[in-house]
Amino acid sequence: MLGALALALAVALANRLLRDAGTAYQSPPRAASAAPAVPRTLVVVDVVGAVRHAGLYRLPQGSRIADALARAGGATPKADLDLVNLAAPLTDGSQIAVPKRAAQARAAGGESGSPSGPVHLNTATEADLDALPGVGPVTAQKILDYRQQHGAFGNVDELDAIPGIGPKRLDQLRELVAP
Repeated sequence: MLGALALALAVALANRLLRDAGTAYQSPPRAASAAPAVPRTLVVVDVVGAVRHAGLYRLPQGSRIADALARAGGATPKADLDLVNLAAPLTDGSQIAVPKRAAQARAAGGESGSPSGPVHLNTATEADLDALPGVGPVTAQKILDYRQQHGAFGNVDELDAIPGIGPKRLDQLRELVAP
């Protein structure tokens, strides 16, 4: 009985193979509407300061500050690129401020030791930040670490993300700092 069952299965399989032997495989038909191409996401950044061509630039998401500086024609010889994290990723709507070297800024009329305006969060040193009221060396380092990890500050309100800076401290700093 088992032999008869095996023989019947073998005959059915052979019949199926012989019937399909002459037909070519066809892939399933494609849907009438192909998936639309995904548009490349762009970020817009404002490059200012010691660059050859300051302005607004659109770059692919995932680009770095170095890419934005290249699109702006590169830094001028007066630029202090040691104060710019060239590897930081770009964020949409941010400003990239490339500062001039301190010696040239003083020669252009700035005085060392007396602030001539707000402290710029994207270019400030630890000493600049430490000099702000209520910001000690630990918080100043946290601000620098935040800038290193997240890129340039887009606005002053981003300071709220830094541990140790709450709403009261932020209000106190709002008039003293700029992105």
